[in-house]
Amino acid sequence: VAAVACVASAAAFAPSAPMGVKATTRAVSSIGPRMQAMSESVPFLKKPEALDSSMAGYAGFDPLGLSSIADIKFLQESEIKHCRIAMLAAAGSIAQDIFTFPGVSKVVGTAKMTGVHDVLVKQGAMGQILLWTSFLEVFGTIALLETLDGKRAPGDFKFDPLGFSKNAETAKRYQLSEIKNGRLAMLATGGMVHGYFITGKGPLELLTNFGK
Repeated sequence: VAAVACVASAAAFAPSAPMGVKATTRAVSSIGPRMQAMSESVPFLKKPEALDSSMAGYAGFDPLGLSSIADIKFLQESEIKHCRIAMLAAAGSIAQDIFTFPGVSKVVGTAKMTGVHDVLVKQGAMGQILLWTSFLEVFGTIALLETLDGKRAPGDFKFDPLGFSKNAETAKRYQLSEIKNGRLAMLATGGMVHGYFITGKGPLELLTNFGK
């Protein structure tokens, strides 16, 4: 599933039709009344019927048919949550190569990325993080239930201190930007973590020491 999610993320970055050029799609009627339209991102697969093309980040990609098994609102909520976590993780992974917060080296030494996790597990601190994260997930579950009941849009926590959502067009543009940047962050974080597995170096440290 993780691998397919990565492929779906990459497909979502496919360029749209240039400005002034009207994109064309294959009409269902042209291929017969009983034939299903084909996916825009993977032309040899059928278009997922459960996916709404008006969703932010829609790419018509669902080769495993997950949207026909699980509630699409649940899948949207899950993707947005993972996008936000991945963007924080990507930023944190890069930041650790730029500076170190006071006192951090006394706790984890020179460990980075997943190495920090291993150190905190041995120290028992990771259990505390898990406890508080689980506490926060209680509120996330309540929000998810409201989403499934149609009382709340997926990922909407009414947090908009800069007022980006006041204009409908601006809100739609930022929703699309969040999804695309979040998908890219999921790919980037996966790459940085695996780079650390192989080399034991952070992302910037690996770049500056490339070839050495």
